[in-house]
Amino acid sequence: MEELDRPAAVAVKQSGIPKYNECAKAPRVDPKSGSPMLLLSREERGIRLCKPDEDMFYEMTTDFSGYRFLASSGKWFLVVDSRSDLYIIDVFSDERIRLPPLESIKGGLYMVERVGSNEFKVTLIRGIFNGSCSVQTTKYLRGLLWVDDKNGDFVVVWQFEEGQFLGFCKKGDLHYRDIPIRVDVRREFRGLKDVVLKGYNLYSLVTRSFIRHLDLSGQDGFKDVSVIPRFPMWKPYTPRVDFGVTEIKKVISFSDSIAVTTSGEVLLVFTKAYEPFCERSRIFRVYKRDPKELDPNTYDTRLVEMESIGDEALFFDLGITVPADHTLGIEPNSIYFTRNDRFGHKNISIPCLIDICVYNIATRTIKRFPSLSNLKLKDAQWFLPS
Repeated sequence: MEELDRPAAVAVKQSGIPKYNECAKAPRVDPKSGSPMLLLSREERGIRLCKPDEDMFYEMTTDFSGYRFLASSGKWFLVVDSRSDLYIIDVFSDERIRLPPLESIKGGLYMVERVGSNEFKVTLIRGIFNGSCSVQTTKYLRGLLWVDDKNGDFVVVWQFEEGQFLGFCKKGDLHYRDIPIRVDVRREFRGLKDVVLKGYNLYSLVTRSFIRHLDLSGQDGFKDVSVIPRFPMWKPYTPRVDFGVTEIKKVISFSDSIAVTTSGEVLLVFTKAYEPFCERSRIFRVYKRDPKELDPNTYDTRLVEMESIGDEALFFDLGITVPADHTLGIEPNSIYFTRNDRFGHKNISIPCLIDICVYNIATRTIKRFPSLSNLKLKDAQWFLPS
């Protein structure tokens, strides 16, 4: 790939760390376009931005060593540093917003206390199991981010590994609130397999495969606006041969995830990877509800597989679809993918597999980027600079 020296991004001095929810501004570098880009976390030499379709790298002059990039919204990224502090950072200008400390959470069922640089004691302070506690680490902290580029509003959501709640805050908040996922939650909506943040709307795929829908726009926490469940998001039982897989192979990675379309419809996205890893060793399936096929006398779901998502592209890392745009290089009816456990937590029995590709749903073909194959990556994320 051709490497480009991008304009310098000036880091915020430690003495100038802003107060919570305030911005520290540095000279701005505007993204060159709104086309899809990759943020690559290398095992050595830190962070690099990439436009794979143009075979171009953009070196980061700001030192992001010790930072882990959790999620993105436009040009903004939610990051956690080596001290377990959270920030929202514009990767093009290094403008940043310092977020409240994780232990600031209050007003709900849980209390969080810092007991080390990256360890926290989580205690249930209300309910039948009042007083039960566990020690959590930020090693596998997961996060979601949404930023409104028009007015600067934002929402941040995070969760400890196998945590019993989601923490969230919005612009102007000085502390987090909790969203319980097991205690004090209707049985159908307990647990968490995947979650998507789209604006002030939080969509969760829960353990029983129902969709929990929360509205985070209010001033007093969240409001559950879930539809009373009758049919969980179960894939059809009809057996089928995976396209392109002609022999029995070892499955090395798989997941059920959700994505929210531009119209607000929730899709179920299944992906599976086989060994040995090659062009046809990954499959995708996209499902939606078909109301005409729902049987009112059973507890069946009757999801139908989609042969097309039309003139939209699904960004798996973001959990959303966006309108296709040939001028920006956003391909229609495609899935932009890097890994299948973006919010789902690490399972040591199933290794994380970074697989940067674009999958065409109609033709069931995969486009990969050979110039990226030799990079030693810890992580990678597609994002859409605003």
